[in-house]
Amino acid sequence: MTSKQLRSALHAGRRVYGTLVVSDSPRWPTQIAQLGLDFVFIDTEHVALDRQPLAWMCQVYSALGLAPLVRIPSPDPHAATMALDAGAAGIIAPYVETVEQVQALRGAVKLRPIKGERLQAVLEGRAAFSPELAAYQAERHRDSLLVINVESQPALDRLDSLLAVEDLDAVLVGPHDLSSSLGMPERYEAPAFEAAVREIGTRARAKGIAAGIHSWMGIEREIGWAKFGYTFFIHSADIIAMRCTLAAEVRALRTALGDLPAAEGGSEIAI
Repeated sequence: MTSKQLRSALHAGRRVYGTLVVSDSPRWPTQIAQLGLDFVFIDTEHVALDRQPLAWMCQVYSALGLAPLVRIPSPDPHAATMALDAGAAGIIAPYVETVEQVQALRGAVKLRPIKGERLQAVLEGRAAFSPELAAYQAERHRDSLLVINVESQPALDRLDSLLAVEDLDAVLVGPHDLSSSLGMPERYEAPAFEAAVREIGTRARAKGIAAGIHSWMGIEREIGWAKFGYTFFIHSADIIAMRCTLAAEVRALRTALGDLPAAEGGSEIAI
């Protein structure tokens, strides 16, 4: 999908599918493009990707028909504009908890090139852009997506206010951080966690905002979440798929040849 098609699908309530990509290998994009995805989720919050490889990834995935959504390291409007300059189709801002953060991100994603005091006055409702400038901004940013991560109890408490900010395209649940904020880290089967996920999806869809979730916890769980209004699916990640698939195959090979399976160490990948 192009960024225009992705934004249209999200606002129309159609389901879209992507995966998280952390590898900047030049062999990766053509393989990812054969998976039947609509977009890719490029993470720069937990992955050390500099501006140059990020720009390369955004340009290549766009050329292959996969809209690149970039999660920036923090809900920083300057980081958002840098990712957009690199070619991102949209911004995913992590750990957003306040209306002020969403408004600042809106300014970066939807209202540039205006910055500084004039932008702040507009965001606070104390001023307005001229009709010509407003039309220019609408055309310039019509396909740029603004997505916020809802991954904490404070964000859940303020969800209706966050959803009310103009120009927000989608909310994305971050399961690892949300479960930790709820006091039950990685207990994704816990009723309280499931209730929070259900509440976010239901309330977002009631406001006409797309609801998404990043999941590596099994297809059945993702299918179940669709019942609560989720249409924006980020399934697994290249690094998770590699680890799980190779671990299972190496274990099966060793077992078939009569060798004891090697000890499996390491912690879960939290992205």
